[in-house]
Amino acid sequence: MADRPNPARRVGASLLAATAFSLFALLAAPARADDVALAESGSTLLYPLFNVWAAEYAKTHSGVKITTAGTGSGAGIEQAVAGAVQIGASDAYMSDSEARKHPEIVNVPMAISAQTVNYNLPGLNTPNLRLDGPTLAGIYTGKIRQWDDKAIAVLNPGVTLPHKDIVAIHRSEGSGDTFIFTQYLSFSTESWENAQGFGATIAWPATPGALETASNSQMVEKIQATPYSIGYVGVSFHGEIDKAGIGTAALKSYDGEFLLPTQESIEAAAASLGPRTPADERLTLVNAPGANAYPLVNYEYAIVSVKQANPVTAASIRKFLLWAIAPDEANEKYLDDAHFIALPAHIWVLSHDQIAAIK
Repeated sequence: MADRPNPARRVGASLLAATAFSLFALLAAPARADDVALAESGSTLLYPLFNVWAAEYAKTHSGVKITTAGTGSGAGIEQAVAGAVQIGASDAYMSDSEARKHPEIVNVPMAISAQTVNYNLPGLNTPNLRLDGPTLAGIYTGKIRQWDDKAIAVLNPGVTLPHKDIVAIHRSEGSGDTFIFTQYLSFSTESWENAQGFGATIAWPATPGALETASNSQMVEKIQATPYSIGYVGVSFHGEIDKAGIGTAALKSYDGEFLLPTQESIEAAAASLGPRTPADERLTLVNAPGANAYPLVNYEYAIVSVKQANPVTAASIRKFLLWAIAPDEANEKYLDDAHFIALPAHIWVLSHDQIAAIK
């Protein structure tokens, strides 16, 4: 993604004026924040960005120490619900049943991200092979076993594909990346939706040679180490993907285009579905309709309880989260470096209001 100003970060003057007073009140809360420890845990896709946020925030807020851990989205949600951490990071929003069971937990989008499908085909990792949802579903159910299968070949005319067994790799832990990937399969392939569905954890079909691994970094390593393998990786690991020399697929969108995750294609997907985002902000951006809309796009969530143990902790959480989504050039760079994009103005307002409810 090009390093250029992000139009999604431009919050209009009228919108800022409408929220300026409440934002000032939150940032100027009288509660002392000295020697406050905040723990974040969860999404390995969001982990690199949270590391940057925590380090940069500490430079100007010496009384607050933020620790981070990449434990997977499922663990992030569980730990936030249990009160083991103040901030759970997740690529997935809580389900309807989870939200009803824990009404004190808010799902706050902090940024917009994406996911790639990556593969290791010796000699073919430089071109971007074309893949679609039904073909990926066939691979992960074992119905498509070799790389030169007709279903793959018809998507890639002129490419000489090897007659080699496909090694399908999936995540072993509760993973927001699995949530996003299986949504794409469900939304594009009825047989997958009816049999497996989507979630942070699913019952993966038993397929010959299939492997599993934990975390995005380990997924990249496993794909690199396993010729003829395929897997899915959060876009914040683009540097590791490039260094590993593995291929990235161009994926078929809802409108039938084969796309890579660029700033423009991620923004197009967010623009298509973002206006439908409800007040609690639990909404998928996967397989969005519209021109140039990359299909594997998602909100990156902070999972937080609005009922904190004390007002000092609550004020510290509010200040940090508001700082992290603040529309300024410094935060824009943090997002660009991780290949994330900022919240559109109307989503920023919804996130601001959810953060304000933390007491």
